[in-house]
Amino acid sequence: MQDQLSRVFAALADPTRRDLVARLTLSDATVGELARPFDMSVQAISKHVKVLQDAGMVSKRPRAQTRSVHLEAEMFDLMTAWLERYRRQAEERYARLDTVLAELNAGEPQKGTTHDRSTDLR
Repeated sequence: MQDQLSRVFAALADPTRRDLVARLTLSDATVGELARPFDMSVQAISKHVKVLQDAGMVSKRPRAQTRSVHLEAEMFDLMTAWLERYRRQAEERYARLDTVLAELNAGEPQKGTTHDRSTDLR
């Protein structure tokens, strides 16, 4: 699993590949269709698609006379599970910190709640 995650996160490190993934969430597309909005060649986009394919994030499927690129949702499930574990741990740490801070604040007078009249006489 870790090697797969490394490939997925490495693939997503590139903004062009993130844009391709975002586009593929709408529908499957050919490499030519994916290349249209970019200022790069179809071959360059094809290389980006190959990186995503090697990471298991996309696959190529026959569609009429062409091959379309298809987003593989299972990789997002893998990433989500990995991220969720660390999100839960972080939330638990923040909850403990909130408890400690609330206990510390409960033992101190709140600023601005008491008024020192000796300063009014100056």
